[in-house]
Amino acid sequence: MKRNIKSISLVLLTILCNFAIAQPKKYSTSNAHSHNDYLNASPFYAAFKNGFASIEADIYPLNGKLLVAHSKKEINAEATLKKLYLEPLALELSFNPSRKIKLLVDIKDNYKASLDLLIQELSPLKAFLSSPDANKPLTILITGTRPPPSEYKNYPSYLMFDDDLKLAHTPAEWQRIGQVSLSFTRYSTWKGDGKPSKADLKKLKHTVDSVHNAGKTIRFWAAPDNTTSWKLQKKLRVDLIGTDKIEELATFLRK
Repeated sequence: MKRNIKSISLVLLTILCNFAIAQPKKYSTSNAHSHNDYLNASPFYAAFKNGFASIEADIYPLNGKLLVAHSKKEINAEATLKKLYLEPLALELSFNPSRKIKLLVDIKDNYKASLDLLIQELSPLKAFLSSPDANKPLTILITGTRPPPSEYKNYPSYLMFDDDLKLAHTPAEWQRIGQVSLSFTRYSTWKGDGKPSKADLKKLKHTVDSVHNAGKTIRFWAAPDNTTSWKLQKKLRVDLIGTDKIEELATFLRK
């Protein structure tokens, strides 16, 4: 029953947005996403300097600030979203305003408090922020603990939302979706060795094609993080390939 509901939702979204996006024909590091970027030795800069077009940070609201951490027990008062990501973005984009980049903000706790703080902290970057009506260098994507689609209209248009195809949207709500991110394990049990089964390949291809037909880009999270998996995702025309291995994926995509 759940599978049927999800399939119906995807079909409805496709009908609501009956247009296709340009799929990647030639891959580069602009098709790379730095998963849990703050866990790297050089947060933000390792991915940014390698040309990654998408960077992810998990956040918690605490004492009037957004702190970057994977879990509450790992919170460090010095590791703020402002210090690790927003200030470096403001600096880099002031030098190179033509650079396109997405910041995927994964809300781990209290989306209302988190979004209120995020709006405040983004104020110095407003000139760079994209919206459905403005194609600018920096796209802010909200993922994790998100508001329901009916609340999207309550937030500034420069806050775009990541989607997992589990909830229905009106056409106006769907316009606020900046990307679709899905768990790879929802569609395949493949672990990155050998080849996926034909059934899994069919599901993966259908999913990627359906999202493209609904006018959105797609990435998978929890996909095997190795060369074999990256090759498969290229073959499937996945728009963003996620990794914890910044240098390795950058080298692979440059070849």
